[in-house]
Amino acid sequence: MSANMESTIMEKIVSLCKRKGFIFQSSEIYGGITSCYDYGPLGVEMKKNIKDYWWKNMVQYRSDIEGLDAAILMHPRVWEASGHIAGFTDPLVDCKKCKHRFRADQVDTPGVCPDCGGELTAERQFNLMFKTFMGPVEDAAAIVYLRPETAQGIYVNFLNVQQAARRKIPFGIAQIGKAFRNEITPGNFTFRTREFEQMEMQFFVKPGTDKEWFEYWKERRIQWYYKLGIDKDKLRFHQHNEKELAHYATAAYDIEYQFPFGTMELEGIHNRTDFDLTKHKEYSGKELSYFEEATKERFIPYIIETSAGCDRTLLTTLIDSYEEQELDNDTRIVLHLAPHIAPIKAAVFPLVKRDGMPELAHKIVDSLRLNYMVFYDESGAVGRRYRRQDEVGTPFCITVDSQSLDDQTVTIRDRDTMQQDRISLDKIAQYIAEKVAVPQI
Repeated sequence: MSANMESTIMEKIVSLCKRKGFIFQSSEIYGGITSCYDYGPLGVEMKKNIKDYWWKNMVQYRSDIEGLDAAILMHPRVWEASGHIAGFTDPLVDCKKCKHRFRADQVDTPGVCPDCGGELTAERQFNLMFKTFMGPVEDAAAIVYLRPETAQGIYVNFLNVQQAARRKIPFGIAQIGKAFRNEITPGNFTFRTREFEQMEMQFFVKPGTDKEWFEYWKERRIQWYYKLGIDKDKLRFHQHNEKELAHYATAAYDIEYQFPFGTMELEGIHNRTDFDLTKHKEYSGKELSYFEEATKERFIPYIIETSAGCDRTLLTTLIDSYEEQELDNDTRIVLHLAPHIAPIKAAVFPLVKRDGMPELAHKIVDSLRLNYMVFYDESGAVGRRYRRQDEVGTPFCITVDSQSLDDQTVTIRDRDTMQQDRISLDKIAQYIAEKVAVPQI
């Protein structure tokens, strides 16, 4: 695919997101703020559905994982123990001519500005954590950080959760939450932003069983993306080599997707060994080992981590589901979103605005709205109404016509096949429920 085609696809996605209310530029009326985005009416619903799909498969459908919602602000010593204060850095260079900044490892020609050809400064390390102050005095003792990841909140609560939930190893702790990184070169729409939402699970296992659990979670997590309807040919595993491997990990794989701008990471699966709990034990002075009653052994658990980006997942599904079709001298834009993450599950149309059709259509909307996001539309020709719903990924459109008033049936039109089925009113709820149910992996 050429660079122009890649650019065009992303431009269309960005335009669709704003036009239809998925994603807006943050603070747009003030000119916007770089790499920060707001989720509009459809975007917030879709994001909620993705998180719900993740949560159900990682917590609700399982008996060995507990949930957590840790604070964004944490004790500064947490970030000393984790290594973020000393080592969470990127190499930064500035152009002496145009003043643009770059990550040194992303500059093709060392010392030469990729934008203007000017001379670059010497490389220096730049910490990616946002600093702020807690309390009324802004001094060194009051410094706290916006968390760059959600995982540390899980590690420091390991014993709290284990004891409160009366858990035995192996078990996991899952969390969805905001994280913040002061990226030098954010970009590619919502792929890399300074404020983002993570979906992370840390699975605590007995040393010696970690390789088996690592392989288990690798397979479970790729299946999760398959059930999102993402093209399998565009997904792949990337194994970290020795240079890429983080200091705390013995094994790591990324689940990558072939974006228009390159093949990039969607999720990381890591074998973090006992590094994290050992460090927090050292820095806090608290005992974080686990005593196994059956064997009378005490050990620091190993951790298998799965870390996914909610924003990246949403962007991926938008890109992967986008299609343009030429039908009857008209361009049909359709998002083939998996029904369980589509922001609107069904749209309801009266064929005409008379003869009791709007009243019956409203009754259907009211009955479905108790469980799903439903949209009512009586404006324009039915064909145009279908097109508007196709463009935002609504999987089903329900039409009330003159026959509906006679025999209490409606047509339900499938977004992907465009096939229409005749369904009785009392079967609509069951029909939708079966089609949009959150799948279990």
